[in-house]
Amino acid sequence: MKKPESDILTITEVAEYLKVAERTIYRLAAAKKIPAFKVGGTWRFSRAEIDQWIKRQTSEAQNNSGADDERG
Repeated sequence: MKKPESDILTITEVAEYLKVAERTIYRLAAAKKIPAFKVGGTWRFSRAEIDQWIKRQTSEAQNNSGADDERG
């Protein structure tokens, strides 16, 4: 039986979770732009770290878009 909501995710699972191509996840991981680690040469991801990364990306996007809206 497959364990639901595993704490450690594969490239495929992260790609599905973020709704992007697997190749995008490979590129982000290799560029150290997404939290990842390798086990035996295979990329793995902590679900908790991915969730924190999503929150950071969301707040950075909101902060950047708010700076353009300032009017004096």
